[in-house]
Amino acid sequence: MFSDRPFAMSPLSSATNLRPWLRKAAVLLLAIGLLYVALIAVMLTRQESLLFYPVKLPADFRFDKPDVFERKLEVPGATLSALHLRQANAKGLIFFLHGNAGNLDIWLPSTEFYRRAGYDLFMMDYRGFGKSTGHIESEAQLHADVRAAWDTVAPEYAGRPIVIYGRSLGSGLATKLASEVEAAQLILVSPYSSFVQLGKDHFPWVPSFATRYPMRTDEWLTRVSEPVLLIHGAQDTLVSVKHSEALKAGHPAADLIVLPQAGHEDVHTFPAYTYSLLLKLADLAAAH
Repeated sequence: MFSDRPFAMSPLSSATNLRPWLRKAAVLLLAIGLLYVALIAVMLTRQESLLFYPVKLPADFRFDKPDVFERKLEVPGATLSALHLRQANAKGLIFFLHGNAGNLDIWLPSTEFYRRAGYDLFMMDYRGFGKSTGHIESEAQLHADVRAAWDTVAPEYAGRPIVIYGRSLGSGLATKLASEVEAAQLILVSPYSSFVQLGKDHFPWVPSFATRYPMRTDEWLTRVSEPVLLIHGAQDTLVSVKHSEALKAGHPAADLIVLPQAGHEDVHTFPAYTYSLLLKLADLAAAH
């Protein structure tokens, strides 16, 4: 006789049917895990190619800019290319550390601003950028190169104000330098609080330990005794203005200027940017 009880699978039959699904799930999880490990490995081993975008220049390239002289700086394992604008009766020097892409020819299209301000300019290309030889290998190496450039040019301006200026990538390098040397002013344009936080902003799945270039601007800024000026575009989608706000919070004495319509690449094109810098430079010159 047929039973009117509902059909029920035995525990053994249920486990047997589940095994293929468990195996598939395990394989999928393993594949995801291996992919994640591979991505972290790429971050660790190829970080320089993800962070820096140098544009090379031929060794015989000539910078055709009046009163701008090319200088060569010998550092361990490389020769750095730098440009030095010299003017008669210059009020002081702007020691300029540029962003993570391009080269000196791109970063110095005109010297008009510096002539209006009456300040000389010194700007270097990092390893592998422009006519600089070698390639970037570590954060410590970057800082050492910046310090070598400073030690070369700063003594030439003894008694006159020297402004350490850092933009984007250069903002962290500038802050570290300012925490170790004496300068008249630190100016940071589109700065980041750290590469660790910047990484979390754009790649939240990447663990902090994978950041070989932590670039802790927030920590270095607490050791800076010079006056600090922060300038940031409110429309910056690469480095959020929240980074400057965080730096300001950690260093309340800093001045923060937010340009409502400016982004990351065009911040220097706004009149408020030019006016703020010219006013600051004039005040420094008057104080000296």
